[in-house]
Amino acid sequence: MKKYLLFILVVALAFSCKNAKKENTEAVAKEVKKTEVKLYTFSGGTVFVNNLEVFAQDTAYKGQTKEFSDAFYVIQHPKGNLMWDAGLPEMLVGQPDFTDPSGVFTVSRNDSLVNQLKSIDMTVDDIDFIALSHTHFDHSGHANVLKNSKWLVQESEYDFITSDESQKNNADNYNAIKELTKVQKLNGDHDVFGDGTVVIKSMPGHTPGHQVLFLDLAKNGPILLSGDLYHLYESREHKRVPVFNSDVDQTLKSMDAFETFAKEQGAKVYLQHQKEDFEKMPVAPKYLN
Repeated sequence: MKKYLLFILVVALAFSCKNAKKENTEAVAKEVKKTEVKLYTFSGGTVFVNNLEVFAQDTAYKGQTKEFSDAFYVIQHPKGNLMWDAGLPEMLVGQPDFTDPSGVFTVSRNDSLVNQLKSIDMTVDDIDFIALSHTHFDHSGHANVLKNSKWLVQESEYDFITSDESQKNNADNYNAIKELTKVQKLNGDHDVFGDGTVVIKSMPGHTPGHQVLFLDLAKNGPILLSGDLYHLYESREHKRVPVFNSDVDQTLKSMDAFETFAKEQGAKVYLQHQKEDFEKMPVAPKYLN
C-alpha cells in the first residue's frame, strides 16, 4: 500500500512539474510577443540655432550657436503603429533654408512624410496614432497629414494650443494641428498598447502638456525619447531651462521625475535635438527592436 501511494505521489509530482514547465514556457512566449516593437527613426529636418542663449535662464550659452537634429519616429507594435513627433513644416521641402523673423532659428527639411514612409513600406493610412511631445513648430510639421490617425495629447496641451490666444498669437502652431480631429485627451501617463512596451509619460513645463516616450524593446531594452525636456547634453547635466518654457518650476520637477524614472527602468536616454544622439539611431528603413 505504501509503495502504491508513493507511486501515485511521484506521478502527481511529475505531472505538476510538467505543467509548471509548460506554463513557464507559455509565460516566456507571451513576454517575447509582448516586446515585439520596432522603432524607426526619420529626419524631420535640421534646426540651426543662431543664438543658443535662449536655451538657458542664464548666460551659459552666450555667443554660441548649435545645429540641432529634428527627428520623428514610427513605432511599430503588433497592435498598431504610432508616430512620435512630426518634424518641421513640409512647406520647407525643396525650398532654401529659412530664418525666422527673430533671427534665432534657421531651418530646412529635405523630404516629405509620404515619401519617407515608403522606405518602410507604409503609407499615412498605416499610422493608427500620432503623439507629439508638444506643439511647437519643429515637432508638429506634418501632423495634419495624419488627420485620419488618433491624436494622443495631454488635455492641458490641447487646451493650450486650441485656445483663442494661441489661434491669434501662434496661428502657425495652431494651424499645424487643426486638422487632427480624432482626439484622445490624456491626463497623465498613458500605456498606448496596454502591455508596458510603449508608454507616454507626462512631463510638463516646456509647454503645459509636454510629454516624453518610453519604449521597452526586446533586444535594445528600455529607452526614453526626451521630447524637448532637454535639448543638449549640457542642458541635462546642468538642468538648464530655455527662456521660452511655459513654467520653469514645472520643468525642473519634470526633469527630476524623468531622471528618477530613467534610473528605475535602467533606460537609455536619447535627446531628440542632440545631433550625436540622432546619429546613434539607425535611420529608416533600419530600426531598433
